[in-house]
Order: sequence, then structure tokens, then C-alpha cells
Amino acid sequence: MSSAQPDAETLHAAITMAVRAPSVHNTQPWRWRITGSAVQLYADPERHLSATDPQRRGLVLSCGAALHHLRVALAMLGWSTAVSYIPDPVDPDHLATVECAPREPTRTDFELSAAILHRQSDRRRYSDWRVPPGYIRTIATRATACGAVVRHVPDALRANLARPARAAIEQHATDVDYQLELAEWSGRRGTSDGVPAANSPVPHPNNEIPVRAFAEPALVDRTMHPDAAEWLVICTPADDRRSRLRAGEALSAALLTATDLGLSSSVQTEPLGLPELRDEIRTHVLYDCAYAQAMVRVGWVPTSAAPLPQTPRRPLSEVLDQ
Repeated sequence: MSSAQPDAETLHAAITMAVRAPSVHNTQPWRWRITGSAVQLYADPERHLSATDPQRRGLVLSCGAALHHLRVALAMLGWSTAVSYIPDPVDPDHLATVECAPREPTRTDFELSAAILHRQSDRRRYSDWRVPPGYIRTIATRATACGAVVRHVPDALRANLARPARAAIEQHATDVDYQLELAEWSGRRGTSDGVPAANSPVPHPNNEIPVRAFAEPALVDRTMHPDAAEWLVICTPADDRRSRLRAGEALSAALLTATDLGLSSSVQTEPLGLPELRDEIRTHVLYDCAYAQAMVRVGWVPTSAAPLPQTPRRPLSEVLDQ
């Protein structure tokens, strides 16, 4: 290693990987700043979805996923990372400062970094192939190392997750502000943010646990057999800003691990934006032991399913403060 700190080209490459992280409605609500050899991560409040995400939990969660993507990219490039979370009490939007030190990348670093390039949110129904329990354990172990917990939702508790999911859809159907926000940020064609119409399937009436319906769905999903998707809940013992940021890191770890294992995945958060429904999940799925931060669906897409188009991302020039 010729330098004790990464150069600007390396940091730009890592941030370019980081912004491929998933975010609520693909708002990409982050800003980055390079100060010397450190990378600063800020939330972008102008991209806050007030109706969808009133507590800004999803915004911070999204930034946490991007933070983990950054750390994975830097690890692959030969740098370990030390993170200061919420480093400035005067500026709540300053979420993290990342410092680097040289290290040799591991095989896992390369595998997760490759997964960044392949991971996509696949909202279609999955096949009837069961996910091996060992895969679920691997996903949970990798995510737990990031400071949150992954709870697998067994068949006996699926109804307790389905009820609030259906209730959220019913409440949002008559929420004018929510519907306007949804229309603004989905059904997109040719933009660098928002949920593309081409990646949004028409909601399937037989979904055991319903998922969020986006505007103007254009993705044809002809899967008719039972969906053997597994459901996971990313949760934390506390519910402060730091906990939500760490949950975003754990979410990223779970999604990248699932991708590395060959699984498809999608993030579901709709009922978590409604406090009473989030409380219901905390009580009836997590037994009041943790706070739900995200729900994740994992499974196998049918072999006949066509590849999805890439979800767009804003260019680095729009998210990096010079």
C-alpha cells in the first residue's frame, strides 16, 4: 500500500458503489462530503417523504444502507473503516463520519462487493422453492454483526405480519397526501430517481402478506403457483436515530448476503410508517422485545422470469458536496 489513506479517486469509486443502496421510494436521500481522508454522510431532508415516512425512520434507514455499501466497497478496495455515528449533536442530519485504515480484503469482501452490482429490489412473486434454513441463518448472522437483529417470521406468525400489512394498504388508500406522494415518486420513466414503472408489478391478489402497490405498474408477473418467500424483520433493542442507522447497515448486509446466495429480495416498510401498526408488529411478531425497522422478503424467482431493468441512480455530482 503506497499511502496510509485512500486517495480521492478511491473514495469517489466507493461512494459510487454506496449510492446503489436501496432507499425508500428510491429517493436516494443522502449527501456525501470528503474532508481530507474521511467521508461524511448526511441525510438530505429535502428528500424526506412526509406522508410515507412521517418519523423519518425510513430516511435514516436508507442512509444506513448506503453507509454499509460504502464500507463494503472500501473493504474490497483494501481499506477497513471506523465509523463515528451521529458525530455532531448540533447537526442531526450529519449521520456518520468514516475513517479508513489499510487492510487486506477478504473473500467475503469481494463477494459482498460483487453483490452490490447485482442486487435489485424484485417485487414479483417468487417461486415455490423453499429457502434453505442455513441461508436464513447466514443472512441473520451477517446482519447481526452490523448492530441490529434479524428475526425470521415462521409460518405460525405470518398472519400477525399480514394483518398490519393489509391495514396499512387500507389506510393509505384513503390518505390523499400519501397517494399524491406515491404518484410523485413512482411510475417513473427515464428519471434518475423514484420507482420505475418497469420494476413495479401489479399487486397479486393471492399474496399472503400484501406489499406496497406503486403508481402505474408496468411489470408483468405471470407467476401463479404458491410463493415460498421467507419474511425477515430487521429490528433493534432501541429506537433512536443511531439504532435506525445501524438497522440500515444490517438491512444492507442482509440484502447483499441474500444476493450473494443467489436469492432475490425486496424491502417492505409500508406498515412501519403508521405508529399503531408498527406497535402491533412489535407486540405480535417481536413480543415487545425489539423495534421493527424494516421487513425483508427473500426467495427464488422462477427460472422463466425475465431479468429486471436496472433501477436508476443519481450521478455522483448530484450527491457529493465538493
